[in-house]
Amino acid sequence: MNNPVGWFEIYVQDMPRARAFYEAVLARKLEQLESPGIEMWAFPMEPDQPGAAGSLVWMEGVPSGGNSTLVYFISEDCAIEAARVPASGGKIFKEKFSIGQYGFIALAIDTEGNMFGLHSMK
Repeated sequence: MNNPVGWFEIYVQDMPRARAFYEAVLARKLEQLESPGIEMWAFPMEPDQPGAAGSLVWMEGVPSGGNSTLVYFISEDCAIEAARVPASGGKIFKEKFSIGQYGFIALAIDTEGNMFGLHSMK
């Protein structure tokens, strides 16, 4: 049985700014995907590992922010990535907090107005 999320896209207006933000916060390099008429930068992915793959996307006429999609990035300790958010141009919406037996999350807003989550078990 597959995980319920197979792919995610985070729409942005300023790709260099958004890419720099996510690379700084997650301490990972994004890789450009070839797609006609759409600029896409993929988050690192391993095909045989759990979790969903996805990318930042710029497409003419598609706004960023204000949507109801929330992507959670897995981390060892979500407070570490959350601490990088303000220095990278984003904002913390809610600092790390417990979600009981499911671990901890922090909620942040990126440079494009998109909210995203950080999740860890400790």
